[in-house]
Amino acid sequence: MLRRPRRLRRTPAIRNLVRETHLQISDLIYPLFIVEGENIKREIPSLPDVYHFSIDRLEAEITELQALGLEHVLLFGIPDDEDKNADGTSAYCENGIVQRAIREIKGRAPQLNVITDVCLCAYTNHGHCGLLDQYEVDNDTSLDTIAKVALSHVEAGADVVAPSDMMDGRIATIRNLLDVSGYSNIAIMSYSTKYASSYYGPFREAAGSAPGFGDRKSYQMDIANAGESLIEAELDVLEGADILMVKPALSYLDVICRLKEHTHLPVAAYNVSGEYAMLKLAVKEGVFSTDIIMETIVGIKRAGADIIITYFAKELAKQLKEQS
Repeated sequence: MLRRPRRLRRTPAIRNLVRETHLQISDLIYPLFIVEGENIKREIPSLPDVYHFSIDRLEAEITELQALGLEHVLLFGIPDDEDKNADGTSAYCENGIVQRAIREIKGRAPQLNVITDVCLCAYTNHGHCGLLDQYEVDNDTSLDTIAKVALSHVEAGADVVAPSDMMDGRIATIRNLLDVSGYSNIAIMSYSTKYASSYYGPFREAAGSAPGFGDRKSYQMDIANAGESLIEAELDVLEGADILMVKPALSYLDVICRLKEHTHLPVAAYNVSGEYAMLKLAVKEGVFSTDIIMETIVGIKRAGADIIITYFAKELAKQLKEQS
């Protein structure tokens, strides 16, 4: 008997009925870049349709996100240059840029899930993700500072903290500090598998976080390694992570798949700035139709991502609402 798989592709209703992968608005996290100043909504040149916001301009953006049904934001703070120093101390200041943004958002939209990026790169004058010993990032002396940053975010009202520094042992240090401080209910979304990738270029411009010398290859993962991701993930699970993340997404779909197969924790994938910028440019130049955006994000979901951080979140939410 001839098998006819095309029977299940014949109409839109049948295709919807048997569809294996379903992208939902609740899967999406939208990144926000917060800057000092007033009345700022400034498009980021390398990230079309993505903006720097001053805290006083967040209300309208949060209202739009909620109207689209988006439930999660990931905050990146960008302090003024004069607030940066070798130790990144402004990252855990009570009145720091992220801390004030958290309070503003939670005051206006308490039900919105506020996730914060925890790292030092935007707050140090050398642009590295940890503290330095001469010209080398010192893993162990960085841990307490990184944990202080996470605690300061939680004290300001963050729902989830997301350490992105890739220091060994930082999940355990953060978990311990949160627990002894009375925040054992706060989840950690670990950038467990973060590669030393060229796809971060537009983000580093947006966040002012490019390293002042050298690179991050001594602490971010080698782009050629996949098995190592399982080691990193296992360590973070043992240290108390609640969600694991792969960053970037598109060139690492195999890694997303591996983590999904080998862990029982939710897996997040970061559709990073370079991936976003490439697709936006290709659509603008007529190389692809806008359909390529949904196809790309569904591909990340199909690879195993339960959660997708993407600058396309608003665009996708509009399309998903129209389809519902």
